[in-house]
Amino acid sequence: MLSPQQAIHLFSSDDLVGIGMDADAIRRKLHPQGVVSYIIDRNINYTNFCTEYCSFCAFYRPMGHQEGYILPQEIIWEKIRETVALGGTGILMQGGLHPDLKIEWYEEMLRSIKQRFPIHLHCFSAPEITNIAQVSGLSLRDTIARLRDAGLDSIPGGGAEILDDEVRHRISRLKCSTEEWVDVHRSAHSLGMRTTATMMFGCGETIAQRVNHLEIVRRIQEETGGFTAFIPWSFQRENTSLGRFVKQEATAVEYLKTLAISRIYLTNIVNVQSSWVTQGLKTCQIGLRFGGNDVGSIMIEENVVSAAGAHNQASEEDLRRLIRDAGFIPRQRDTLFRSYFLN
Repeated sequence: MLSPQQAIHLFSSDDLVGIGMDADAIRRKLHPQGVVSYIIDRNINYTNFCTEYCSFCAFYRPMGHQEGYILPQEIIWEKIRETVALGGTGILMQGGLHPDLKIEWYEEMLRSIKQRFPIHLHCFSAPEITNIAQVSGLSLRDTIARLRDAGLDSIPGGGAEILDDEVRHRISRLKCSTEEWVDVHRSAHSLGMRTTATMMFGCGETIAQRVNHLEIVRRIQEETGGFTAFIPWSFQRENTSLGRFVKQEATAVEYLKTLAISRIYLTNIVNVQSSWVTQGLKTCQIGLRFGGNDVGSIMIEENVVSAAGAHNQASEEDLRRLIRDAGFIPRQRDTLFRSYFLN
């Protein structure tokens, strides 16, 4: 098991190929069949109103802004209907932190979807759940249990950014703390729900802070075993206020090194995703030899990262060809990383 100090040493190493080979060896041990997975799902952002004003976000609108919205249920249903028609198996739903939407609003939305569609609902980041609990006057555990009973199937890892309060105070000082993010995921795991863990790097954090993030995720997984996957991606600076201070986005080399070290460090998490949304299809493909065993979603719809300047797109066939040309077997999965098709 890699120690934090060893991980910091790897980040300072110039041996990118050697680090990648070590990560690839762990990937082969965990996934000896040579399969790389992907999912067909859709991102739905039910509101862009938000009170947090995160400096890395170009998607949110302050309360009362003329470009702000809350999607009517009928529009959400239509988006899901289109997703199902395209072979989609899941919905990733996230939104801004709205000060007036109490838990009953979310329960009604979840129930209305489940009554109409046999689809997996992977919804609400830790900051959203913390906000719902505060607005509704509920504990985190009761909030998650009620959302689960209304139809929530699993929770995404969004809102983690870098799990270090010094960084969080600088880039998202109003958003949930490291401890609150951890509490949401631990609570969900204790209630039998699975979640993912994420990391948005390249926002001015130190390497030690990046490694501290990995250590927190690894410890939670040791305690609960509730994470299905780890998903690192790089900060996109265009159109964001933070971009005025972070002048250079992470390079492909930095992304591949971070991906590989994540794979080496998090041996207790089975799946690590190589992202194409921020880095593009070619870097994502190389990432499959740097520890990645999944390429994520075809992204029928995505609004948050694209608002910050990332405009990469991919069809199902694009992802399948990317996987095959890298020497792997493409396989569609569901949100919990269960295989759907064996071809």
